Amino acid sequence: MRSRRAADMLGVFEPMVRNRARTKVKRGRPGKRSAPEARLAELCVEQWRSRLAERYLPRILDCLEQLSDEEIWWRPNEASNSAGNLVLHVCGNMRQWIISGLGGAPDVRERDKEFAERGPIARSALNEKLRQTVKDCCRVLARVKGDDLTRPYRIQEFDVTGYYAAAQVTEHAAYHLGQIIYITKLKRAKDLGFTRLPSADSKASERKP
Repeated sequence: MRSRRAADMLGVFEPMVRNRARTKVKRGRPGKRSAPEARLAELCVEQWRSRLAERYLPRILDCLEQLSDEEIWWRPNEASNSAGNLVLHVCGNMRQWIISGLGGAPDVRERDKEFAERGPIARSALNEKLRQTVKDCCRVLARVKGDDLTRPYRIQEFDVTGYYAAAQVTEHAAYHLGQIIYITKLKRAKDLGFTRLPSADSKASERKP
């Protein structure tokens, strides 16, 4: 059964994408995608890849580097997950929704095992798994075109568009990155320095989020 959050997102987002996909472009050949639509698809893909590879990946790796092997698998209680579990979970989600869902690779995910693992899986193995998963995910996104984003997919028993699948993965990774950061702050008791706001007199290159 879908969670309320997932159902709400599908209820709002999916009809808009489906209706847009069914609308014929008035100028040019029927079904031909307009320049603004194609550019929007390019910008979305560019942003998803940038977030995953340039923002989320380095920060998760930084957190793992600051935690001991024992701390990576520490959990405050049985209702919570360790940083190690969260890394496995993020990898499983990316592989199922993007690498398999959009890219066509076999879906071999065993979701329950992501939470059941108690470790210790070596830090180096976790790092490599995350790096490779993000790399494979970004390769699939690099091949995605506008029509791939608007067509329907069946992923994890949800009926979604490519837009929804990619947005879900990006949101999901950010959500769990926040949890990993919080665990790291609990253990290290310091500011990790991930957020830096530009000053009023900063250069244009320093004002990119």
